Formats: sequence, structure tokens, C-alpha cells
Amino acid sequence: MLIGVVKESAAGETRVAATPTTVARLVKLGYDVVVDPEAGAASSFPDQAYSDAGATIGHAVGADIVIAVNALSDAQLDALRPGTTVIGLLAPALNPDRVADLARRPITALSMDAVPRISRAQSMDVLSSMANIAGYRAVIEAAHEFGRFFTGQVTAAGKVPPARVLVAGAGVAGLAAIGAAGSLGAIVQATDPRPEVADQVRSLGGEYLAIEAAEVEVSATGYAKEMGDDYKVREARLYAEHCAKADIVITTALIPGRPAPRLITADMVAAMKPGSVIVDMAAANGGNVEGTVAGQKTVTANGVTIIGYTDLAGRLPAQASQLYGTNVVNLITLLTPERDGRLALDFDDVVQRSICVVRDGELTWPPPPVQVSAAPPAAATPAVEPRAPKGPMPAARRYQLVGIGAALLFFLAAFSPAGLLGHLTVFALAIVVGFYVIGHVHHALHTPLMSVTNAISGIIVVGALLQIGHGAPAITVVSFVAILLASINIFGGFAVTRRMLAMFTRS
Repeated sequence: MLIGVVKESAAGETRVAATPTTVARLVKLGYDVVVDPEAGAASSFPDQAYSDAGATIGHAVGADIVIAVNALSDAQLDALRPGTTVIGLLAPALNPDRVADLARRPITALSMDAVPRISRAQSMDVLSSMANIAGYRAVIEAAHEFGRFFTGQVTAAGKVPPARVLVAGAGVAGLAAIGAAGSLGAIVQATDPRPEVADQVRSLGGEYLAIEAAEVEVSATGYAKEMGDDYKVREARLYAEHCAKADIVITTALIPGRPAPRLITADMVAAMKPGSVIVDMAAANGGNVEGTVAGQKTVTANGVTIIGYTDLAGRLPAQASQLYGTNVVNLITLLTPERDGRLALDFDDVVQRSICVVRDGELTWPPPPVQVSAAPPAAATPAVEPRAPKGPMPAARRYQLVGIGAALLFFLAAFSPAGLLGHLTVFALAIVVGFYVIGHVHHALHTPLMSVTNAISGIIVVGALLQIGHGAPAITVVSFVAILLASINIFGGFAVTRRMLAMFTRS
């Protein structure tokens, strides 16, 4: 079968659906590939690079499988042959007219933005790939407009405070923005209605701002859901408080198949400091910020810049195209189980069923819902009688145990030779000292401490070597066991230490 890579028809689109690297992978799957002339020019991929990868330069819409970044134009759709499979970002939940148009044609349409968020489909998740790039680029755009340091500095000329960044939404785009802003030295705060992302925010150096409400719960879809009125009131109060303090606000909140929720009102923007910057990453879906203009940059009366660019991922076209192309290759690999260059759509596969909008002219949208709960289901557990909490050992019991131990030690010392008595005393003192010294060593220092025990084990090995074969058979056996166990401790300790130190070594 022939795969066609079209030149994007959308104005300003810099990405391409396949790169020379991904074309080579498609050829290995058994497909022939044709690429529109200059399809990758905006991404710095010349036609010669595609030819070197095994593709031909020609008319892509005449292929059996047509891949694109955005939806095809009407002229491109009219040029398709019956039975063609189209793959791209079709946004079927937001464009019912487009879905109806596709259903009128004898083609199969697969939407890359409908991939379910399950573990098996992560390699095909275009939304995550593009959101990751867009989140990083949002911080770069904000830093350019902000015109000041992100990191704090203390200089001879005075102190420069760090920038304060507020990120609304801690999905893939939000986490990428948190990581980028934190790397630049800013103080980053983030909020999200899904409590399970709190640890992810903290792991990137950000502060998670929780909005306490009864309806906040673990997401069952991998996406944030639209919240109720009580939550929105608490949310608005939090944004009003923190927007006034922030230098940069980045909003990323989206609800699948719905317009973007309004998070930042005009009053909140008016309360921000002059020179502050807002990047509304949901501008293409209506925007999270009142006053956002999709595709444009605006400045409010109080000097706040609102960026509504809808092509943030496309502003890094080479990397965005590579990631998108890799997602497409992973999908086509799934659709080519025999690796024979022939596409086979299997509706028993939840991923393939979820992305199919039209199949041979038959409308198949919307697909059955896919449960991708981030929390394990609650397991039914048998009722167990509550056990009384275990308290500290009674003093009388403790004294009894100490007395028994002292009596045993006394009898052992009474019937021991004089030479052994001194060794027992040293042994008992070593136990006491070792307990109080090692017991107060921090966990992070246990590996260096293991190196010290290796030295002690080395002394044991030397002593045992001096005794082996120079006395009674019992002494030889004990010496052999001592050498064996101490050697295991030495080699094992060094192996563990080496592995621990390798974790802190740059490759």
C-alpha cells in the first residue's frame, strides 16, 4: 500500500506529518511512501532528505493512506480515491460538521487526537506530545515578553527578586511549563482539580495549590473534568489571590470535547501588576482568560500582556514534526500486525476503535467510552475486628527481660576462661556503642557506612587467615566460615556502593 504525506493546507502551519526518519520506519513496515513537494520545507526537511529515506516526491492525496497534521482541506478531500484512509488531527468532538462531511465520503478517517489515555496507547498520544512542546514554548514566549530575569540575583547593584509563575492546570502542558519555568529560576505555583498530580508538581520543584472541595477526586479519564459551582467559587477566590501576586500566568485547562473553561476574569487581569504576562494555551478552544484573542498578542489598559498564540508547538517545527511523525508511525505499526505493508483496522482493539471517526463511509463516532481510571478500584475486604493499638512495653516487663539477660551474661562470664572474659567485655561494649552510633546515622549515609563495615570485615578476614590450619580442626572450620561470610560482606558491600555511586555519575 502507498502512504501519502501531504503538504499542510492550513495557513501558518509549520509542521509536517512525517519526517525523513519516520519515512524510513514506514518503508521498513513494507509501505511505499510519496511526499508532496516541499511538504517539510517549513520544518527544515528538504525533499532530497525524503528521497534519501526511501520516499518519492509526488501527488500525496492519491495514496491509499493519507497522513496529515491537520484536517484536509475540501480540495484535498475531493481528490481522495474511494477507500482511502485518512489520518490526522480531526477534532471530531468539536467539529460535527466536519464529521458529517467525512461520513458522506467513501473513506476511512482516523483521528489522532482521539487516542485514549491508557498505558498501551502512550506511544500514539499526539496530544501529550504536542502539549509537552507547547508548555515549554509558552514559558519561552512569556520570558520574551516579560523582559526581566526569571531567577533571583544578588549583585553589587542591588537584589533582583525571582519571577513568580502561576500555572493553571497540571496536565502534560502544565507540567512542561512548570519544569521550564523552574529551570529558569522562577518561583512556580500550580493548581489542578485532580489531587493525584500534586506529587508530580512537587517533583518538578513547584508548589501545589490545593482547592479543597467535596467533588475533587481522582480522575477517571486522565483528563480534568468540569467542576461544579462550589468548586468554581473556591477556584475563583484562589486565582484572584494569586494572580495579583504573579508576574506570569500560564493557563492550560481544557475539557475534551468542550469549550475551554473560563478561569481568569477581566477583574483578575486588572488586578495584576503592569508588565505581567499571561499565556493562554487554551486560546484555540475559546480561552481560559477573559480578553484572550486567538492567535494574537494583546496588551490590556493596565499593561498586562495576554498571549493567545495557537501555534505554540509549531514554533518548534522540527521537533514537533518528529514527535508527531513518531506517534503516527506507532499507530500504523499497530494497524499493520503482519508488517507486510497492508493496513488492517481491528475494531476489537480499544485504541483502533476509539480513533475511528468514519469507516468505509459509515459513521462510527462517537466511540464507546474507555475507562482509564488513575486510581485502583476499591477492593471489598472482609470485616475485621479493630485491634487495640500496641502501646509501649510495660516497665516491669522491660526490667524482667533486662534481668534475664544480665543473669545469662553473668553465668557465661563465671564459667568462662579468664582470656575469654576480656573478649566478652569488649564485645558487649561494642554492641552498646555500635547501637547508639549507627542507630543515629541518617539514611542517606548508610552507603558510606557500608564502606566502613567493609574495612571491619577485612580485619576479620586477615585474623581468620592467620588462624586457619594452625590449631584444632574446630578452629580451622570456624576460620573458614569467618573468611567466607566476611568475603561475601566485602564484595557485596562494594557492589552495592558502586551501584549507588553510579546513580550520581553523569553519563
